Formats: sequence, C-alpha cells, structure tokens
Amino acid sequence: MTADAWTLLREFTDARIALGRSGASLPTKEVLNFGLAHAQARDAVHQPFHSDDICHELAELGLPTLTVESAAPDRHIYLSRPDLGRMLSDESREMLKTNQTRTNDLLIVIGDGLSSHAVHRQAVALVRELLPYTETLGLTLAPIVLAHQSRVALGDDIGEILHCKAVAMLIGERPGLSSPDSLGVYLTWKPERKRLESERNCISNIRPEGLCHKAAAFKLAWLLEQAFLRRLTGVKLKDESDNPALHQIVKPLSQ
Repeated sequence: MTADAWTLLREFTDARIALGRSGASLPTKEVLNFGLAHAQARDAVHQPFHSDDICHELAELGLPTLTVESAAPDRHIYLSRPDLGRMLSDESREMLKTNQTRTNDLLIVIGDGLSSHAVHRQAVALVRELLPYTETLGLTLAPIVLAHQSRVALGDDIGEILHCKAVAMLIGERPGLSSPDSLGVYLTWKPERKRLESERNCISNIRPEGLCHKAAAFKLAWLLEQAFLRRLTGVKLKDESDNPALHQIVKPLSQ
C-alpha cells in the first residue's frame, strides 16, 4: 500500500482524506469502511422513531409532551412526498386544537426528519442544556411536541395551531458518510404555514464530534433573545453569538 503524505491530518477530521492506495484502487480496509458508513447512513434514514423513549426522558426533566404525525402515513411515502411531511395529519391537527390552552413564548418540536438516530442521541441532551437559558430569558414553554415523519416546515404548522411566538424545530439532518447522527435546529419567529425557508435560522451539525450540545444551546439561546428583541428570524438575523460585545442577557454558562 502506498502511504499518503496527508496521513497525519486524519486525526483532525472525519473527512475521507489520506486513504492511501493499493495499485490503482483504494486499500481493502477503506473500501469496507466506506461500505459501512454508507450502510449506517441508510440505517439512520430508515430507523423507526421511538418517541416514547424521548417522552420518558423529557418527563424526567419535568417537561410535558404531545405526539403528532405528519400527513405522510409511512416512511416510503415520507421519502417520496416531502410536501406531506410539512403538514399535519387531520387527526393530529384536531388533537392539537383540543390541547391549545394559552399563548406561549417558545414551542420546541422534536422531529425524526432524515435521522431518528440523531434525535435519539442528541435531542434531549440539547434541551437539557437549553433549559437554564429559557429560565434566564423568562420564556414560557409550550408542551414539547414529538413529530413522526416530519420535515422542517411541520414546526410552522404546529406553532400556528398552538399560537406560539417562536418555534425551534430539532430534527435529524440528512446523514453524511461520516455523520449519521447529526441534529439540526431551525428557529422561526411567529410560525405559520406560509413561512419561507429564508425566514428561519439554522444551527447544524449538533453532535459531540461537531457542535457540542452546550455550544449549540448557547447559539440557540442567543438567537432566541435576538428574535424576541427584533421580532424576526431568518436572513435578517445573523448569528453573531461568537462576538462577546453583542452578548446581552444570554452569555455562555461557563462565564
């Protein structure tokens, strides 16, 4: 096998660099590793979402939950009809209407998206890190909604019914060949079904090997504070949480 001059750089990244070669091809080990990574990504997409497990973990934090389904009745239709994943099923819509009590500041939706594996590993840990910030900001929380067969925009549909001022959709991201468990967060001010993708902010690659839960919670809290001050999210709200001069009430917990 011919070694690669970049081999030392592999300890700093999960990217497929410095794989070496055997003749005109890759070494057998790297071919097998690629096949394993591809299988893990496919499994992440098709793994069932065990929302009951998430409910139990959130209950231990004292957080009530509701469970809904999108208009996509199964995984096959969900993958072939993205539009159905953006809207609630009729049964879930009626259930949410009966559970709407008062207007809350923040709604957290946890959706399986394209990787329920990511949700199982990252979602509760992120919520746990976020709770001190919501207390600092004095935000009232709606019951956390667990959504099956969900796309990002499903949070707008749910938030509109529950009359929440902002919605944070925690959702499994499309798996990469080195990151089948990456969680994304999409924050939208005044959620409603006509919202555009440009009207929300995204925090991506949330996982221990990427953006850790603690750092992601701070970014989300900073964006929440700014969203409530400016009454907007999206392209008009830039993430400048890395600038200490712009920290107001929300500051990293380590400070």
